[in-house]
Amino acid sequence: MAGLTTEVVGFDDLDTRTAYAVWRLRQEVFVVEQQCPFPDLDGRDLEPGTRHVLLREGDELLGYARAVDDAHEWRIGRVVLARAARGRGLADELMRATMAVCPDRDLVLDAQAPLAGWYASHGFVADGEEFIEDGIPHVPMRRPQAS
Repeated sequence: MAGLTTEVVGFDDLDTRTAYAVWRLRQEVFVVEQQCPFPDLDGRDLEPGTRHVLLREGDELLGYARAVDDAHEWRIGRVVLARAARGRGLADELMRATMAVCPDRDLVLDAQAPLAGWYASHGFVADGEEFIEDGIPHVPMRRPQAS
């Protein structure tokens, strides 16, 4: 996919415009589009081990994911694509890039239930009962460390 770049940075390496673009994209999708007001800025972005995965086309932020170092496992979250970027296979690109920066431990995430099959295509399996978070059904999922 021509012109696409993926960058992985820590919080201190997010320039001001990129940080603004990340928070705006997360707000547009999670809060506005999904009509789900929740405390997106939860403090985990700031943690030293957190990796911010940025998918861009030129200067435009098309996708974002966050990998949080939880000591015994990696927690992937805030996986999001801009509406205009959907349907182009970019979510797969974003997920592969995110998983690549999470070495040596299991990966865990809470998938929105309709996306559980897509996460399964990346090696995740259900790891508990479905639950409701912020009014949306979620499934806890795990991808065991590759042997």
